[in-house]
Amino acid sequence: MNLVCAGINHRTAPIEVREQLWFSDDEVQSFIPSLMEGVAMECVLASTCNRTELYYVPRPDSAQGVPVWKIMAGSKKAGAVVNDSHFYSIASLNAVKHLFRVASGIDSMVVGDVQILNQIKDAFAVAQEIGSTGSLLNRLFTSALHVGKRARTETEIGEGAVSVSYAAAELASRIFDDLTKRTALLIGAGDTGKLTAQHLVSKNLGSLLLANRTRERAEELAARLGGRTLEYDQFAEHLASVDIIITAVDASSYILTTKTLRRAMKQRGNKPLFIIDIGVPRNVEPETNTIGNVFLHDIDALTHIVDNNLQRRKNQVLKVEEIILDEVIRFNNWFHSLQVTPTIQELREQFEAIRLSEIEKHLHHFTPEKREEVELLTRRIINKILHTPIVNLKNDASGNSGHSLRERIHLLRQLFGLDRNGSG
Repeated sequence: MNLVCAGINHRTAPIEVREQLWFSDDEVQSFIPSLMEGVAMECVLASTCNRTELYYVPRPDSAQGVPVWKIMAGSKKAGAVVNDSHFYSIASLNAVKHLFRVASGIDSMVVGDVQILNQIKDAFAVAQEIGSTGSLLNRLFTSALHVGKRARTETEIGEGAVSVSYAAAELASRIFDDLTKRTALLIGAGDTGKLTAQHLVSKNLGSLLLANRTRERAEELAARLGGRTLEYDQFAEHLASVDIIITAVDASSYILTTKTLRRAMKQRGNKPLFIIDIGVPRNVEPETNTIGNVFLHDIDALTHIVDNNLQRRKNQVLKVEEIILDEVIRFNNWFHSLQVTPTIQELREQFEAIRLSEIEKHLHHFTPEKREEVELLTRRIINKILHTPIVNLKNDASGNSGHSLRERIHLLRQLFGLDRNGSG
């Protein structure tokens, strides 16, 4: 199988190297056509924050040329940073299996990565738009997308939050059935707090309030997420009207105490209040969790949830590997079936040529009325002679090993002299 994957990922290179080999869509659209001129017959370039991989069908005359990794590095002017130790090259069926592992999320930095499948889909779409795919890569990437969907529907490889921010948002959505009617308050604008707010907004949060010591940062985030800012020293006045509180403040003492929250719970009629304390040191007094209908989760509790979810995902890897093996076999059978079709066609053409030649020699022995019967009779004889070997050959293409199938095709072509006739 004339297929190669040349790539760099989180296992082979640190971020400062990987970022030098990241290709935007515009860069992909200018790079691939240059590669098609002398290196590849087909190619797809997938580039994410954790990997850049080129899947390509090499041209027969490109075997002794410049290594593909050097071409990729040269196009990004990264030759001084990147070297061959950062790259891997995977060929043939191993490249197929590798792509299927990537698409299913089990080759990602975070097992079960939910974004990678869309990234593979986007890379394939860009390549199709450029016109750099053919029968092999079209089939390969269509199969890879199918593998990714099977992995997510037939296993739990993508289930459960695997980041602190997403775990917090997921917990909130469990406590409140309908987030569209809920209000969240973000106190502090640190990275984890911002991500938690983003995840809540993506789950159709009703409204978002933001309070930060530096008001400009709060206003910037509010504009991006569609929220409203409060004065930092006045956020306690709004506790009675919010349902979710996210604290992410660098403070030496608690910004939310048990006393403050007891008062707020009375004002809100003891309705459930979900608090996510991401601050280190902690921002919320731990005893707050003893108040009825107050659900407090600090960063350790969220990390524990994340660790459990990651372990659950890892336990699904074997199930995903079974799906991948099944689809690799299916792809391999399809690939080898490509060898069968031309052989069958050439065999039919050879028998048809013999039939026509013999009819032409003896046609004068028959009346015009009988010639049509002779035509029909000889066609039927040829079809019956060819039926069994053709059916067996097609069955081999779908059920036999590639090595065995190649031997049978070679023997058949040799027996009937197909290659000697200038075919194939």
